Amino acid sequence: MTMLHIDLDYLSDRLGELLSIPSPTSYTDNVVRHCGAELDRLGVPFEVTRRGAIRACLRGKTRRPARAIAAHLDTLGAQVKRIKDTGRLELVPIGHWNARFAEGARCTVFTEQGSYTGTILPLKASGHTFHEEIDTQPSGWPYVELRVDARSSTYEEATKLGIEIGDLVAIDPQAEFLENGFICSRHLDDKAGVAVMLAALQALASHKEKLPVDIYFLFTIEEEVGVGASNILTEDVASLIAVDNGTSAPGQNSAEFGVTISMADQNGPFDYHLTRKLVRLCIENEIYYQKDVFRHYRSDVASAVEAGHDVRTALICFGIDASHGWERIHVHALRSLAELVTAYALSPVDFTRDAMEVGPLKGFTEQPIEEAAQELTSDVEIEEE
Repeated sequence: MTMLHIDLDYLSDRLGELLSIPSPTSYTDNVVRHCGAELDRLGVPFEVTRRGAIRACLRGKTRRPARAIAAHLDTLGAQVKRIKDTGRLELVPIGHWNARFAEGARCTVFTEQGSYTGTILPLKASGHTFHEEIDTQPSGWPYVELRVDARSSTYEEATKLGIEIGDLVAIDPQAEFLENGFICSRHLDDKAGVAVMLAALQALASHKEKLPVDIYFLFTIEEEVGVGASNILTEDVASLIAVDNGTSAPGQNSAEFGVTISMADQNGPFDYHLTRKLVRLCIENEIYYQKDVFRHYRSDVASAVEAGHDVRTALICFGIDASHGWERIHVHALRSLAELVTAYALSPVDFTRDAMEVGPLKGFTEQPIEEAAQELTSDVEIEEE
């Protein structure tokens, strides 16, 4: 076995801290600073891009073909679209999430003068006023509004507070860590993935043996709007694995326990060799796993490939129920993922040719084409000619 021990208390503590920091896409400076401080504490060197993506690195015996693991710090959220005459705020979503999950959400709107808490409500919120109409009104972003917890009953009062169009709104996570291992919260996508990476880094940073090759841990800041890892990879990186959620919903094979290895998403299949290496590592290290294919899903690796990076790609997931809504996961999946990340980091390089961006056919990979041997299971005798 090549995986390392994972400190579950450390993992859970880091997840709780991350969830407590508002970070809708484009409001990620504070969570970037928090993540950077934790990397400093672990003694892991890193650098930060102009807008805040983090690239940490553990050096190996060789520089190439480097590996990379990615998770995103940004979350879903909302933005002020219009200030109404009633002082309420019309919203548009940041990222793709249904307004049904916004109804009743506690939140914070950030202005240049300071922040205000509030609640997102349906337009017809009072049963005493609207009676049965509260049950028949449509669902959607045009049918909800933000009630600010301040004197704001007119347009003038709202603007006097400093609220402006474009102000960002963070949704309260309302996290619960249950004794049976379940975790219920908003924004587990993908702060749970970040916590997994930090727990794996903690284990690897104290490991005495040098890694086979450099491995980068990437913390991106715009995955929820499709940018993700498009601008964070170095030319040394030959393979990229995203750590994100897998949808444990009807018609899917993801689960809230163990590792879910995605074989494809809406962009198509992941790298043949890398996904199967991850499966082998699960088998060799007795990590519970399952495979899945996602139809309406993309991750950091999709943005990297679309940006022109020629890297092998894979996606490993913690099963999540009600993704982009009231999410639920189990700590068993987080531990399993952290174990797999450490096993991968310690594993030997399979294809040394990947150190070259381009090269000759010699050393290029192969895929099996032989017909599988079949055992006869029927009573029908086959006569020899």
